[in-house]
Amino acid sequence: MKIRVIPEKIYEWHLKQTIQHVPGHIAIIMDGNRRYASSLGKKTAFGHSMGARTTEDVLEWARELGVRTITLYTFSTENFNRPEEELEELFSLFIKKFSSVRDDDRFHRNRICLQIVGDRSRIPEHLLKTIEDAEHATQHYDQFYLNIALAYGGRNEIIRSAQGILQDEREGRIRAEEITPRLVEEKICGDTHLAPVDLIIRTGNEKRTSNFLPWLANGYESAVFFCAPYWPLFRKIDLLRGIRVYNDRVRLHHLPKRRTRI
Repeated sequence: MKIRVIPEKIYEWHLKQTIQHVPGHIAIIMDGNRRYASSLGKKTAFGHSMGARTTEDVLEWARELGVRTITLYTFSTENFNRPEEELEELFSLFIKKFSSVRDDDRFHRNRICLQIVGDRSRIPEHLLKTIEDAEHATQHYDQFYLNIALAYGGRNEIIRSAQGILQDEREGRIRAEEITPRLVEEKICGDTHLAPVDLIIRTGNEKRTSNFLPWLANGYESAVFFCAPYWPLFRKIDLLRGIRVYNDRVRLHHLPKRRTRI
């Protein structure tokens, strides 16, 4: 064991002792893959690949700590404007990761339900088919929920919800006076396992939430934790620090337990 690992383990233990309240739902903006690759003189694909490894570690840490739901901001609607070469690299990585779900024992042993959150109409057909196969393979699991925000944009999400409600009103399925915050939330969430967000974490030293889950996060005044490490360098200590921010908010404000849709 490297010498520096020992104080990190001690600090992990200390952080755990300070936490009494664990968030049920953490949403993560995984920022810094490209900057990490650039800092090492590597191509962008290297950063995304290393970020994917970090994602696997974070899911394990979250489960161990008692978190029930993780939503990862993987690809925004604005990301479609990136260079074609980078898009091809990203989509190839997505296909590789989603294709592995069916045979990944971790999903089945830990009963992890995988689901996509976003505008499916914008996802390339070959990638969407791979995603749907992965969703189908885990759809009956209920111990941990992993939501991947892909082709996602918060404003786009609310616009599509409004369009759906207007269509229902025109076709007589609902009346105008029946439009409530609860109905809007149901439209936004659809059949996904999306509970109100307790904690948003953003890596890469950016201090903004970038239009991520505005109804379920900002609307519920979620705790927010911004940290400096690029996503590939994110550690368990950083996750625990984020959870401590949520813990302190609950402790200081005596917040009630979140309502859940699961």
